[in-house]
Amino acid sequence: MKTADRITLVRVICAPLFFVLYFIPVWTGCLKIASACILVPLLIVAEITDYFDGYFARKHKEVSDFGKLFDPFADVMLHLTTFSCFMLTGKYAGASFGYLHPLVFILILYREYSMNFLRMLAIKRGVAIAARKGGKLKTVLYVTFGFYCLFWEILHRLELFDLEVYWGSIRAGAIALSCILLVACYASFIDYLTHFKSVFVSEKK
Repeated sequence: MKTADRITLVRVICAPLFFVLYFIPVWTGCLKIASACILVPLLIVAEITDYFDGYFARKHKEVSDFGKLFDPFADVMLHLTTFSCFMLTGKYAGASFGYLHPLVFILILYREYSMNFLRMLAIKRGVAIAARKGGKLKTVLYVTFGFYCLFWEILHRLELFDLEVYWGSIRAGAIALSCILLVACYASFIDYLTHFKSVFVSEKK
């Protein structure tokens, strides 16, 4: 496995690790502080690998069709994992849902699965779809939303901030961010469809 792919693999490993560490206090009622202290650096490391895998791929001339598929796969795995955490927790002050509305989550899920299908279809036809500017912007918004939610959740778990009191404003911010990233992710999806239209509609004769 190439250096860039090993770095991408770190992101894949961090995804389930984040999920377990996030929910350990919920499942056991203990290790709240330990979990909170680990989650932030873990997510930082995971997100930073998205930069370094591309950096080393270009530096060592290791850009490959496999890497062009593995990198977005790792992104989707990490972000859907963190989003599921924020959807399932954060129901403070009698709220019916947490930081992320289930409808937004399922729409993001549909987008990402559809995009992966298009990538596989393109590969079958000899084309590897690399990240475009819209896709990169979408990823930045995903990261921003993830750290926004984690920031408030960690403060609450460390008992440094009472989410019950200000939950309305905090969740309003989360809803606004999630709506922006939802628009961005579908805009980038349409951009991919438009840019690679000839690949998706062409048929071998």
